[in-house]
Amino acid sequence: MITFLVCIALLIIGYFTYGKFVEKVFGVKEARTTPAYTHADGVDYIAMSTPKNSLIQLLNIAGTGPIFGPIMGALYGPVAFIWIVVGCIFAGAVHDYLTGMISIRNRGAHLPELASKFLGKVMKHVVNAFAVLLLLLVGTVFVTTPADLLYVVMDQKISLTLIIAAIFIYYILATLLPVDKIIGRLYPYFGALLLISALGVGIGLVATGADIPEISLQNFHPANAPIFPLLFFTITCGALSGFHATQTPIISRTTQNENQGRKIFYGMMIAEGIIAMIWAAAAMSLFDGYNGLSDFLANGGPGAVVSEASTMMLGAIGGTLAILGVVVLPITSGDTAFRSARMIIADYINFAQKKFSSRLWIAIPLFVISLALTQIDFNILWRYFSWANQSTAVIALFVGAMYLYIAKKNYWISLIPGIFMLLMVLTYIFNAQIGFGLSMNASWICGAIGTVILVALFFSAAKKARANNLPLEEDISGWKKSA
Repeated sequence: MITFLVCIALLIIGYFTYGKFVEKVFGVKEARTTPAYTHADGVDYIAMSTPKNSLIQLLNIAGTGPIFGPIMGALYGPVAFIWIVVGCIFAGAVHDYLTGMISIRNRGAHLPELASKFLGKVMKHVVNAFAVLLLLLVGTVFVTTPADLLYVVMDQKISLTLIIAAIFIYYILATLLPVDKIIGRLYPYFGALLLISALGVGIGLVATGADIPEISLQNFHPANAPIFPLLFFTITCGALSGFHATQTPIISRTTQNENQGRKIFYGMMIAEGIIAMIWAAAAMSLFDGYNGLSDFLANGGPGAVVSEASTMMLGAIGGTLAILGVVVLPITSGDTAFRSARMIIADYINFAQKKFSSRLWIAIPLFVISLALTQIDFNILWRYFSWANQSTAVIALFVGAMYLYIAKKNYWISLIPGIFMLLMVLTYIFNAQIGFGLSMNASWICGAIGTVILVALFFSAAKKARANNLPLEEDISGWKKSA
């Protein structure tokens, strides 16, 4: 298991080296007051400690992504390890850090508002639609996914409908109440359960000497699905995910000081990458090869893999705790998905959220739509989820690149992963049946042409923005006077 252990070590080293480099490039302003204080409202803008913010951020961005995604990605072989490490250090963590820090500099603004400011007003409407759709899909699916897992854990003794209703009630409360009342109090315990379950499985793999494959670029997928571009849409949350850009502003509004950003935003993405590595390794090593894993997935899906791997590594009691740790993930992303959707819509229509009734007017339609979505077949809509997710990530990376370009700093740290994923996103949609259905060769050509055109437009817009001295941050010089 040399590859596995080396990859874990590289992720940790990446935090202390490349993470520090990215922080230096951005340029932390410790003396600058954060939105938690300048816009304090007792609801969304509340200063919280770094440990609490870090755990909330980890749970916000995780979902089932760093577990189910790597389990499916394990079918491609150890190349999945490479994408998790490279993607996490150079793309995902950079994406999360820049999104979070730029949001802090702009009163905790969400991605649609940042896209409007740095990429043009048209992008505000495009990204707003993308983000709300993405969050509604995530929130709804993260009602049904944990409900199904809990239904199995409880040996079907409690009605599935009752479990779904209980999760919905929790989501409503977490969406409407101040961030420190439920999310701030429960997440540290949820985070501990998540970390214990992941570490338990990881230690079990090492202790039992699991036969984890060594590094290889060979494609082991039983269906011969091509690594490029499909792997980058299979493993998202463990390497790079646009969903994170919808979550980081929640913590941008509760961060006490900019110097905490690397721990909260970059560091928690690295932690998610480690979780992804553990579950990818478990999927590769515990089911008698890739054909065995494929059969297991066909019969029970990634949830069955989680249950079986947890029980094999930790026994009945430990396995149940590990499964509960996995149940926590979608729940703690579902609640903040709805909360983010409320905040994004409120920002979009400029509707203050300090009053409970104001929050209610936005939240009620969201939950009515979500409840309706639970009654329909998600297969068609969900096919677009991965593409929409990674398209959002591309937009966020280009926002980061634009910010750094205007600031005359090293924008390539964000633009290079942005260009790479732009090529993957365009190639995928040109080739996919849910897209244009072109041949793979034609899709690569169209994707490359589209990438060149969009990058050229980016540089044209960036030069104009720099020449016009586009303001990079909110002016907070007079906040104490109005406080």
